[in-house]
Amino acid sequence: MKPVSELLKRHDSAAWRTSPDTSVFDALATLARFEVGALMVMDGDRLVGFLSERDYTRKVALQGKNSKEMKVSEIMTPDVMTVTPQTRTHACMALMSQRKFRHLPVVDGSKVVGMISIQDLMDDIIADHEETIAQLTTYIQS
Repeated sequence: MKPVSELLKRHDSAAWRTSPDTSVFDALATLARFEVGALMVMDGDRLVGFLSERDYTRKVALQGKNSKEMKVSEIMTPDVMTVTPQTRTHACMALMSQRKFRHLPVVDGSKVVGMISIQDLMDDIIADHEETIAQLTTYIQS
């Protein structure tokens, strides 16, 4: 398995962010624009939380609250689990499975460098398996 830094080269996930003072409605628009399920909540360059579609559905929609009146800070998950660019994809998969979440911010020291999703990990595993199958097929046919 490769380091997370390899997965980050595939997309600009560092842009998937919002601020604590943004309205939940505007954050949802950002989710839709990037076609992602979560955003890192940033206060300047500092990671202060995490906002997912799950946060919205459980803390706004199901409680009948108004997303235009609520701030991201009111519904975000404040304690964010992170990984480093050197963390191996296998370790990320295990962490996501154990903790039952689908996104992980990637932090290098105090700098946020991006975010990976369970989909990124699955795509990588599938690509690795396809490559292995192709190599074995070539080996068997030669």
